[in-house]
Amino acid sequence: MIDVVEALPNSRAGNYIAGQLVKSCHSPAFNYGEAQAAESRADFVHKLGVCLKELKECRTALKIIIKKEMIKPAAKLQDIFKETEELIAIIAKSIDTAQKNKTLPKVEN
Repeated sequence: MIDVVEALPNSRAGNYIAGQLVKSCHSPAFNYGEAQAAESRADFVHKLGVCLKELKECRTALKIIIKKEMIKPAAKLQDIFKETEELIAIIAKSIDTAQKNKTLPKVEN
C-alpha cells in the first residue's frame, strides 16, 4: 500500500486519498497485533472488528482510485485489490468463528 500511496498524483484528491490509505490500509496490521494480545474473546472480536472496518475503508479507497484512474494503468491495482478482498474474507470468517466459539464450553486441560 505504501507503493500505491506514493504513486497517487500530487493533487487535492490524490493527497486526501493518500492520507486515508496510509491510515486505513496500515491500521489492520497494527490492530491485528493487538487482537493477538486480546484480554478476552470479546476483546479479540472487537479488535478484529476494527481490522475489518479499516480493510473495508481501504477497499473503498482502492475502488475510487481504480474508477478515477488515479494510477495508470488501473490494472496495476488488481492484485492489491484482490489481496484486500481476501483479507476482508479472512477477518470476517475469523470474527464469525470467534463469535460461534463464545457459546462453546471451555475445555479444561
